[in-house]
Amino acid sequence: MRILIIEDDKEASDYLVKAFREQGHVAEHAADGLEGYATAQEGDYDVLIVDRMLPKMDGLSLISSLREQKVETPVLILSALGQVDDRVKGLRAGGDDYLPKPYAFSELLARVEALVRRRIGPRGEETHYRVGDLELDRLSHKVTVGGQEIVLQPREFRLLEYLMKHAGQVVTRTMLLENVWDYHFDPQTNVIDVHISRLRSKIDKGRENPLLHTIRGAGYMIRDGMR
Repeated sequence: MRILIIEDDKEASDYLVKAFREQGHVAEHAADGLEGYATAQEGDYDVLIVDRMLPKMDGLSLISSLREQKVETPVLILSALGQVDDRVKGLRAGGDDYLPKPYAFSELLARVEALVRRRIGPRGEETHYRVGDLELDRLSHKVTVGGQEIVLQPREFRLLEYLMKHAGQVVTRTMLLENVWDYHFDPQTNVIDVHISRLRSKIDKGRENPLLHTIRGAGYMIRDGMR
């Protein structure tokens, strides 16, 4: 999961980022409401964790503004305000869940996982991926960059789909060989490098902040180029 934590308490945010990363998730942090609002609009997150009391823009205003901008990312609100009226206000502002402080991380993790499962739906498989202005639709087999359709060869499409499915995560050469080429051995060729180069020329052409990154000694990663 890609998780954005919008929390002004440094100790609390550091703890959450560390805890989620230890669970194998990609966790990022914004320290105030305005930063969180901008980051949530730019990034492709599975869930937002929003503290209610934030500087510059309070949590409920942030959520309401995101919903007005048609950002439908699930939101879990964290707050020391735990009365029924407080929870109702949070949900009516556009929150999907509300967890009063103090809380157990195990419960927070379970609630976040439930929100993501609910978003994906019963099929358990997303059909549409988005990273920045790059979008891929598995059903129509269509890829667009900034709203403009680009043509990919079947293997390029499969490669991009796998990278976008694991956006924000390092994808190793072994993972690509097994899941994109169906090889369970290393063919000792530069087939991956060739396809990565072709893909990069199509999705990152003329882009100041590229989406596709080579992680030296590890593999590849696709992430929002503005981040």
